[in-house]
Amino acid sequence: MGSAALLVVRAIEAGVRPQRMRLPFRFGANTLHACPQVFVRVDAEVEGHGISQGYAAELMMPKWFDKRAPFAPATNVEHLALSVRHATEVYLNDAPATPFGLFTRHYCTLLEQGQRHDLTQLSVAFGQSLLDRAVLDAFCRALHVSFFDAAHHNQLGFTDSSLADDMRGWDWSGWLAQLEPLRAIQVRHTVGLLDQLDGVHCGADGLPTSLPAVIETYGHRFFKIKIGGDPAGDLARLRAVLEVLRQCSAGFQYTLDGNEQYADPRALHELLAGLHGLPKPLYVEQPLPRDQSLVAALPAAPIAGSAVPLLMDEADATIDAFVRGRAVGWAGVSSKACKGLYKSLLNRARCERWNHEEGTGRYFMSAEDLTCQAGICVQQDLALVSLLGLTHCERNGHHYGDATGSVTTTERRAFSAAHPDLYGADTGQLRLQIKRGTVRIDSLFKPGFAHDADPDFSSLQPLAAAAALL
Repeated sequence: MGSAALLVVRAIEAGVRPQRMRLPFRFGANTLHACPQVFVRVDAEVEGHGISQGYAAELMMPKWFDKRAPFAPATNVEHLALSVRHATEVYLNDAPATPFGLFTRHYCTLLEQGQRHDLTQLSVAFGQSLLDRAVLDAFCRALHVSFFDAAHHNQLGFTDSSLADDMRGWDWSGWLAQLEPLRAIQVRHTVGLLDQLDGVHCGADGLPTSLPAVIETYGHRFFKIKIGGDPAGDLARLRAVLEVLRQCSAGFQYTLDGNEQYADPRALHELLAGLHGLPKPLYVEQPLPRDQSLVAALPAAPIAGSAVPLLMDEADATIDAFVRGRAVGWAGVSSKACKGLYKSLLNRARCERWNHEEGTGRYFMSAEDLTCQAGICVQQDLALVSLLGLTHCERNGHHYGDATGSVTTTERRAFSAAHPDLYGADTGQLRLQIKRGTVRIDSLFKPGFAHDADPDFSSLQPLAAAAALL
């Protein structure tokens, strides 16, 4: 590794604005109609390059980071806001560090602080991940390099860390230099539990609502199908969805997402057995609850015995979660920027190392969405997916989110002009431009972390108002 520049975070601002869903989005046992989106702006002083600003944004999704029954959605959002404040307190005016070094220095402290406030590990990761992206954006802008160039030359500062002892001796600079970012990514469309399966229907906004209309409009070939924890009901709906896909999308491929709903291993056995005779999914994502996913007593048969690999998502809450998951049979792990961009890079390297050591292709990563919205949020996540080399990615924010009501005119015009490949012409809405199931992302290769236009901070409300925006 060359000498990566050091930085100090000098200022952090955070604010929120409401995000309504154009369609209700049901995942697991929960249905989302509205959700606040948080934005952060960071001033970072980079040695030899002065002070630069960086940005990041994310939906504050209730009942995903924390599914514990006693906590209401508003409490979930308050916990996510608290995680942002905790990360702000430790990052602000800290000693000089590389971007990766700043993350590793405070990772354990933030986990311990979150535990004292009864936050889940995923909720803790939310705040630190948000700041890490904004810090990296400011860092890249100060150096006038793209996120991809910064990674290629290991200006991120990746090195051996006690947080990932299993990766000791890994040639981080050599590995990062050989990654080849993608310029186009296939979009994997989410089929929610409430989505209409028949008819070519569109909403009042002219955008598709039914599955056939989605396929006709965007040309998807990859799909993610939500399941709800009842094997018979899930298999019946799956057959109905697959019939639509057979008719509308030649050569389709799909995944299943259980969102932790299969608490009974016998029910999971029944679901997996019921897949025989159907087109095989690429993988089944997080069917088990997170607290059952990494324990020694985890039944081996549903994981190791199935021909369909299982992929960790909600259970991937800590830096070492995939290492522990591997020990009990998990083969895959998801990347989501909201869980941590550095963790995604660590897990991608782990897949490569483990596959080389075992002489197999067993271990893999996927790219999943948490309804990333148009603008800085979806762009930074797509850039991460591109760097990881993941050829298809779940994208659902353009379908479920109401971009018209959550993006100001100033911001919409700025992002449309800066990223015409991603959004197309300014039509009054800011939505992904998907052609033949694909998005192009050439415009994300400019200096900074995946954007050439900034969020409109004049439109934001204080972070303390987040829970009231549900």
